Amino acid sequence: MNGAWGLALDKRGAWPLGMGSASLEAEAVRRNGGDQKWREPGCFTLKKVDAGLVSTPSTAVSVRSERLPSPALRGFAWGVLAYFVAVILWGTLVRATGSGAGCGDHWPLCNGTVIQHSPRTATIIEFTHRLTSAISFFSVVALLIWTFAATVKGHVARVAVMAAVLFTLVEAAIGALLVELGLTAESRSPLRAPYLALHLTNTLLLVAALTMTAHMLGRREGYLRGKIRLAGPWGALAALLAFLIVGVTGSLAALGDTLFPAHSLESALAQDFSTRSAWLLRWRWTHPTLAFLACVFLIWLVVRATKQRTPWDNRGLSVLVLALLAAQYVLGVLDVVWLAPVWLQILHLLGADALWAALVVLAARLTLEPMS
Repeated sequence: MNGAWGLALDKRGAWPLGMGSASLEAEAVRRNGGDQKWREPGCFTLKKVDAGLVSTPSTAVSVRSERLPSPALRGFAWGVLAYFVAVILWGTLVRATGSGAGCGDHWPLCNGTVIQHSPRTATIIEFTHRLTSAISFFSVVALLIWTFAATVKGHVARVAVMAAVLFTLVEAAIGALLVELGLTAESRSPLRAPYLALHLTNTLLLVAALTMTAHMLGRREGYLRGKIRLAGPWGALAALLAFLIVGVTGSLAALGDTLFPAHSLESALAQDFSTRSAWLLRWRWTHPTLAFLACVFLIWLVVRATKQRTPWDNRGLSVLVLALLAAQYVLGVLDVVWLAPVWLQILHLLGADALWAALVVLAARLTLEPMS
C-alpha cells in the first residue's frame, strides 16, 4: 500500500505501521497494561506517513482536541445566551409599559385561550413574552441534550447547562406566580418588590449558567472536573456578589420609576427624600450608591486579571469590562436625568447583562485554572 497510519507517542517513541486508527488505539491500550482509561488523556497522536517510514511526534493532532465540542455547538451555546438576553429585555418592556396584566390572571394561557382575537397592545406585548419564553425553554433543553452528546464525562459544561435548565424552570415558576398573584401592571402590593428581586436574582444566575456553558465548551484545557484547580475564588465571588446586589437594587429602582413616575428631575429628587413617598422611592438612592461601591470590586478584579498568569490573554476582556462599566455609569446618569424612558431602561439592562456575562467569563478564567 502507498501509505499507512503510524502512531506517535509523545515522549514514548513510535508504534509499528500498518494499523488502522481503531487498531492503533487497541494496541496502545494493550501496551499500557490494558488500562482503558489510558486513552482519555489524549497523549497519543495519529499521522499518515509513507510506507516503510516511522511517524514522529511533530505536527500531530491530539485525540483529545478531536473530542472538543464542535464550532456549531459552541456557536449554538452563545446563540442561546443571546436569545435569552433578548427575552429578558422584552420582559423589561412588559414591566415598563405595564403590560404584565395583558393576559389577565391566566397562565400559561392568555385570557383563557391560545388564539387572541382583536388583542390590545398590552396583550400582544405580554403574549409575545410568553411565546418567546417558551421557545427559550426548548432551546436550553436542546443545548442540554447536545452538550451531553458532544462532551466527555466530567465536562464542566454539563454541570453549567444543567444549572441553566434548572434556573429556566425557576424563572417560569416565578413568572407564573407574578401573574397568578396579580403582581403585575400597576400593582403596589408589598409582595411585588421581593418577588421582583427574586426574579432578577434568578435571571442573573441563569445568564451566568448559560455564559459558563458557552465558555467551558470553548475551552481547550481546564474543562474536566478533577483537572481544574481553584485559584483565589473569594475575591472573584465577592465581585460577582456585589454586582448581583447592584442588579437587584436596580430592578427595585426601575419598579419605583414605573409605579411612581416623576414629571421633572426636581420632582424626582424631591420624591427620593420625602417622608411621604413610598419606600421604593426613598430607597432609590441605594442603587447608584452601591453601584459606585461595587466598582471597587470590579476594578480590583480587572487589575488582578491583567497581572495574574493564566492560559488566556485577559487584556482584551479586561478592557471590555472597563468599557461596559463606564457605559453603565453613563446610562445610569442619563436614566436619572431623562426620567427613565422605556428605551433607555432596556438599553441600561442590555449593558448590565453584557457586563455580567463578561465578568462571569473573567472570573472563570481567573479562578478555574487547568491543573497543568
